[in-house]
Amino acid sequence: MDIHEYQAKEILARFGVPVPRGGLAYSPEQAGYRARELGGNAWVVKAQVHSGGRGAAGGVKLCRSEAEVQSFAATLFGKQLVTKQTDANGKGVYRLWVEGASDIARELYLGLVLDRKSERIMIVASAHGGMEIEDLAESDPDSLRRMTVDPAVGLSEYQARELAFQLGLSGGQIAQMVTILRACYRAYRDLDAMMVEINPLVVTGAGDLVALDAKMSFDTNALFRRPEIAELRDRSQEDPRESRAGDLGLAYVGLDGDIGCIINGAGLAMATMDMIKLAGGEPANFLDIGGGASPERVVRAFQTVLADQKVSVILVNIFAGINRCDWVAEGVVQAYREVGMTLPVIVRLAGTNVEEGRRILAASGLPIISADTLADAAEKAVAIRQPLAA
Repeated sequence: MDIHEYQAKEILARFGVPVPRGGLAYSPEQAGYRARELGGNAWVVKAQVHSGGRGAAGGVKLCRSEAEVQSFAATLFGKQLVTKQTDANGKGVYRLWVEGASDIARELYLGLVLDRKSERIMIVASAHGGMEIEDLAESDPDSLRRMTVDPAVGLSEYQARELAFQLGLSGGQIAQMVTILRACYRAYRDLDAMMVEINPLVVTGAGDLVALDAKMSFDTNALFRRPEIAELRDRSQEDPRESRAGDLGLAYVGLDGDIGCIINGAGLAMATMDMIKLAGGEPANFLDIGGGASPERVVRAFQTVLADQKVSVILVNIFAGINRCDWVAEGVVQAYREVGMTLPVIVRLAGTNVEEGRRILAASGLPIISADTLADAAEKAVAIRQPLAA
């Protein structure tokens, strides 16, 4: 689960990371009031959306008067901000963050992520901040510094100091960097985070380190024990298809194609999408119904897939182990009748109770297309959807 910049800053500030003073605004008038409340003669107005690249997309601006703050805010509210990290629909802007402008002498990059290879938290840092980490890795890979943290020990001061030296910091900045690194590590560890990023972490003209921007994402599977984090969820920033599926307990990721997929198991889902691509089609989604799919769960999966108006055919691919093919077949028949199915449905069943599952489909009298193999199912789905897509 992602959260907004201002929420990430509030969390990191509680752990000891220095952040600029700022205020949240839900209207242009409130944005102007926030600028007046903060004081000074320059403010940065930032669209709060779950996406990077806001500045290049026109979602961030330095303003030098309250009137300019209010005017810029008026152009942002209700806008669909399209960045290089969003799709063509962009993300809706419904809140802004206004903060006092900072005197920037240097920009650094700092990020904490889970390194699955070493099964440890990895710190990634660079002396060149203010740009996306993907761009940094491509344009200046040698500037990236990586360090893993032993979970049994935690982030030690000597590790933090070593990284500060590598980034070219000196004097009191080293102690500040140690504080920031250890605060970010504690926030990551204590709140079940998946990513903490400060970009840029700036050195001000006075020599102080300040987190000018911040991102955090959290392990959705751990939200049940982090209610204070779960409350930060902003559904307006989510794909409505994925949000609905999550509420139904389904693992769903929306894609851009037109072949809807209902599959059990993440690995099988990935293989199915690959096979669809190989056959010349495009999957509309990744949907894993899980290992214990009851008929009712299969119906919910059909309803979720059909909510995507681009879907022109549905491919059901089940390899039953813990699951049972007869349950899935009953769910397919029930869904076909309940939702008034008009789209073609291709079903490939294998594994536990496969013969009974095939018998249920055949006895239903419904125009459900059976497939013997995954390749066969993908080819049939692509072939039958072509006239619909033409």
